Amino acid sequence: MSLALPKREKALLVLADGSTFEGYGFGELRGTTNPACGEVVFNTSMLGYQEILTDPSYAGQIMTFTNPHVGNVGCNSQDVESYKMQAEGVIIRELSKVSSNFRSQESFSKYLEQEGKMGIYGIDTRALVRKLRDKGSQMGVIACAGFDKAKELQDYAAARKYEDVDYVAQVSCQEPYAWMELPWSAKSNSYPKLSESTLKGRPHVVAIDCGIKFNILRLLTGVGFRVTVVPCWYTPEQILDLKPSGVFMSNGPGDPGKLTGLVSTTKSLLGKVPMFGICLGHQLMGQALGGKTFKLGFGHRGGNHPVRNDLTSVIEISVQNHGYAVDPMSLPRDAGISHINLNDRTVEGLDLPKLKAFSVQYHPESSPGPHDAEYLFKRFYDLVTHASA
Repeated sequence: MSLALPKREKALLVLADGSTFEGYGFGELRGTTNPACGEVVFNTSMLGYQEILTDPSYAGQIMTFTNPHVGNVGCNSQDVESYKMQAEGVIIRELSKVSSNFRSQESFSKYLEQEGKMGIYGIDTRALVRKLRDKGSQMGVIACAGFDKAKELQDYAAARKYEDVDYVAQVSCQEPYAWMELPWSAKSNSYPKLSESTLKGRPHVVAIDCGIKFNILRLLTGVGFRVTVVPCWYTPEQILDLKPSGVFMSNGPGDPGKLTGLVSTTKSLLGKVPMFGICLGHQLMGQALGGKTFKLGFGHRGGNHPVRNDLTSVIEISVQNHGYAVDPMSLPRDAGISHINLNDRTVEGLDLPKLKAFSVQYHPESSPGPHDAEYLFKRFYDLVTHASA
């Protein structure tokens, strides 16, 4: 158990529109020459800060947590969704003095420091979130500085655009690899691993890594697949050469409208092999059908978003993390919309039975969040096995 806070050093959060918030820095402290810079967004989840920050979909963004107390349970080496912290920085109201949990290995501040990332606490996060909600997400910077540096930091933020960077290329793996882990076991407090001999003979899924989360891979393995992960730049020919029983399109960061190569890959694979897409994968599938995407005002990020499954009329509480959505008016008439967001009526799923494909905008793998939608992995398994029968 830790009962200490880092030394209080004043820091500023400055948005591209000039809005300035004063607080205290933690993690790796940055100065004005090398501030933490990214698109400032917010997440309404009450728990799971480590899983959120290591989700590759948050690459290029600074995360604001609406939950006022962060750091309570510390950090560990298991609650991660990629090989490193992906968010550019963290904004919180109060940094907990206590890091207490039977699985905790270090404090939140120490974790950020080791990952080379900066956070700021003492911020009025309610005022910040209201601004982002009303005015939309925007670029911002965090640095240890006084108010005399606010204009300099504003210029730094305003000179950069989130949409200009290909974050998918940054977070994707560079070489293909086999995945062997199962979902977490409470009994052993670990992720059990399967042997190559156990995986042999299972239906083979090729997962295209646009920024994939570990728990997606665990659930694909857990439901009965053998999984090979490939880089985002793999061609349709390279993917089909692996003899997949199905193809999975992963989540990921950035503007989906600029990923023309991945859209082309998705279009080439649709109808040739059963497919399942999550988040960015859903947006790529929508574009492959001829649809378009658009940027949401402040995005959907949290673990409490209601979604209606129009195939079953069941309401699911979903985990969400996206700043873009598929425009329903741009989709062809034969593209079935399977899920609807009950907050703003945006498209949350596509059902394409003729192409043996489906997708969802939200995150059925949770980690963190509710598990209402884990059935989708079994649905994909059934789709693949029936297609090959």
